[in-house]
Amino acid sequence: MELPKPHHPLISIVDLKGLRNIPGIDAVIFDLYVVSMKRGCDHLFYGQQKYDFDEGLMGFMAPGQILRGEVNGVPHHLEGWMLFVHPDFLWNTSLATKIKKYEYFGYATNEALFLSDKEETVINELIKNIRTEYYANIDKFSQDIIVSNLETLLNYAERFYQRQFITRKITNHRILSRLEEILSGYLNDEALLSNGLPSVQYFADKLNISSKYLGSLLKQLTGQTTQQIIHEKLIEKAKEKLSATDFSVSEIAYQLGFEHPQSFNKLFKSKTSQSPLDFRQKFN
Repeated sequence: MELPKPHHPLISIVDLKGLRNIPGIDAVIFDLYVVSMKRGCDHLFYGQQKYDFDEGLMGFMAPGQILRGEVNGVPHHLEGWMLFVHPDFLWNTSLATKIKKYEYFGYATNEALFLSDKEETVINELIKNIRTEYYANIDKFSQDIIVSNLETLLNYAERFYQRQFITRKITNHRILSRLEEILSGYLNDEALLSNGLPSVQYFADKLNISSKYLGSLLKQLTGQTTQQIIHEKLIEKAKEKLSATDFSVSEIAYQLGFEHPQSFNKLFKSKTSQSPLDFRQKFN
């Protein structure tokens, strides 16, 4: 992209104002961690989702994720910065392991972090510290100082994402309602027997959000993971069949998508503290 070489072999900061008249890119797979702050970016895709915003938003990418561009190239009004960090830069630091626990590195672009002006100032101050160290002469303190600021930045991003789950409550509750609707439809579908148990990824795809974002959102709204909500609905459906039909426990297990009745029995007992047969006996 005709950018100057990095000042550090394992870390780089790119000023997006410097990107002008760069040809469009088809797809790029980074083997880097990427943290970005962008304004006016409407020509980039992450996976199948398109950036579509004018305000300042943060995005996060982990190694192996795909960034695609449109043929028109980089828009002239693009502002912000991108921080690239090679995993080797974090080697032998506490962040090397901890960075994998920040779930937002697995979020899709349309789940980017919306920042208030105050929050944006906080993040930009930390980037300013990293930038100052980045352009200074490398010494034995450089890595520790940069990693310390980066870890603080990621902790703030974690806090701001939790705030976003709260402030966008109406939108999030719509997602929860839609999930329950899709899940009910799936469990009532006669094809359930052949389709098997519903997966977290199936519902994330139906909702057009990443599985990690869905999990974080549901944890905030309900205190449960996506898998726990799926299991809860499965047990409700199982209770309905056990109390109102003459199907055997094995038949009900297969109807709910279980390959093995033993797996159904184990899940049912873990959720209700009784076996399916013990539950059924109450209605006989």
